[in-house]
Amino acid sequence: MPGTMTAGGETPPLIQASFEDALAKLPDGYVDGHFGNRPWGVTVKRSEDGKRTWLYAEELGGTDIVSFNLYRLAGSGSILKPCEMSSAKVIEFVLGFEPRPAKAASRS
Repeated sequence: MPGTMTAGGETPPLIQASFEDALAKLPDGYVDGHFGNRPWGVTVKRSEDGKRTWLYAEELGGTDIVSFNLYRLAGSGSILKPCEMSSAKVIEFVLGFEPRPAKAASRS
């Protein structure tokens, strides 16, 4: 099935693990950062049960977007459902996106 990320699916296990690890490190909500030397804004939402992760990213000052849902299966593995783009584009973005470091809280 296109977009399937399982040990027996299209995405090699090492890439799948790296992708899911990079996605897990992104905070819920909005974060900005860089991908390909361009500024991007990224929004991540996770379901309360942890079975679905949604990401929407847009190039700031540009026209490119990345959007997908990742569903975790009851057994092992997950299914990646890109929104009108290739799985390869989604994986490349998540692995290459560098969030801007959080600003230190100012002291009053």
